[in-house]
Amino acid sequence: MNKLFRLKENGTSLQTEVIAGLTTFMTMAYIIALNPNLLTGFGAEGKELWNGVFLATCIASAIGTLCMGILANKPFVMAPGMGLNSFFAVVVANIAAMTGMTYLQSFRSALVIILVEGIVFIVLSLFNVREKIVEAIPLGIRLGIGPSIGLMLMNIGFGSNVGVYSENGGPFYAMRDFFGALTASYGKTQMGSGYAVMVLTVVTMFVGLFVIVALDHRKVKGSVLYGMLTASIIYWIGEAVFLHTNPFESLKNATFLPPFSDLAVTTLFKVDFAGFAQVGWFTLITLVITFCIIDMFDTIGTLVGTASRANMLDENGSMPQMKEALVSDAIGTVAGALTGTSTVTTFVESASGVEAGGRTGLTAVTSAILFLLCMFIAPIAAIIPAAATSSALIYVGILMLSNLRQIDFTDLSQILPVSIMLLAMPISGSIGHGIGLALISYTVIKLCTGKAKEVSVLTYILSVIFIIKFFAAV
Repeated sequence: MNKLFRLKENGTSLQTEVIAGLTTFMTMAYIIALNPNLLTGFGAEGKELWNGVFLATCIASAIGTLCMGILANKPFVMAPGMGLNSFFAVVVANIAAMTGMTYLQSFRSALVIILVEGIVFIVLSLFNVREKIVEAIPLGIRLGIGPSIGLMLMNIGFGSNVGVYSENGGPFYAMRDFFGALTASYGKTQMGSGYAVMVLTVVTMFVGLFVIVALDHRKVKGSVLYGMLTASIIYWIGEAVFLHTNPFESLKNATFLPPFSDLAVTTLFKVDFAGFAQVGWFTLITLVITFCIIDMFDTIGTLVGTASRANMLDENGSMPQMKEALVSDAIGTVAGALTGTSTVTTFVESASGVEAGGRTGLTAVTSAILFLLCMFIAPIAAIIPAAATSSALIYVGILMLSNLRQIDFTDLSQILPVSIMLLAMPISGSIGHGIGLALISYTVIKLCTGKAKEVSVLTYILSVIFIIKFFAAV
């Protein structure tokens, strides 16, 4: 293990890496059920397709993450990207409406986009094009990516990660609807029966957060994982005592046998070029470019931001083995297309494993093994409360803000793009879009201040691409 992953060289140990891998997996285990929900209309398209996408999610995530761990020796974990999966579902629905094909046929046709995207990324990564794009991002913006992702993680933790529903609708979120309510009684009226669940959620996430902080202060390794476990126990007790529900009810009729036959008949190697040809190649090219832009900068942002938190960047702000990491990411996307899921990308939740001490590919390999095991133990992963994972996301997000001290606040060409990015990422929910706005702002400022020569040719090109992405109607 030490020879393969260079544990001593990276100042880590087998125990630390395994705990880090488990921590990362727990913070992103929600994707295992959420991804097939989003891609199949929460089961509306049939149990067989849901089961197929569920297994594809586990398998593709494991393949991409294994490549990241072995080829790049990095502690980053991959899975079908949030945002990209929702966009993919919209594309599938539009294809069905345009062609009259069934949802399953449209799904298989849309997998063409993901396959082509992955192949394009493998080629670009092998020829160092994606690495050159990373280097073209100005250093100030690169330093600001980590803190921006930190705010995004905090926003997810307080918001979209935990949504409470009731007879009054929903989702209701902790920061917006609980702390944002004019009075407690007003919040209770708005949320109805969901108010009790919200109170338990808020208490759980903060207790988990404070436990993590207390353990980290005492230098306890695995503090994030222990904090999540503590929060989970509190939530389960709260469900039983105050909500009068059995937190383990879903385990009673759960099946632990993976539905491999459903995968085989629905999505495995079912990429349908003939079906997509009915839509048109211009549409294919447009969609591939759109997916490529979003995925490329989401991945670059996650890698650079998380690596900076782990002190993996060199003096130029670049990450060693970036090429191998990008190739691994692309392989994950190809694996996703061939098994039956949307774009596989590096997850920002990898930061939780890094904070738990993960520094090598063994962290990623541990998470990959857990993804494969989850095909058999998915019901157990499903009972981890979202409020517990929010504790970890909020804590890691706070820590990632520390990179702001490296930014020159007296240089407007640095602080303005970074400030826009700090707001854009959590509000838009897209790392790529945040970087794009920062690049455009940086380029315009340099042009307006007579410093156009300080901007590289590739930075100009990237800025123009994002302007077209944001404003061109195609």
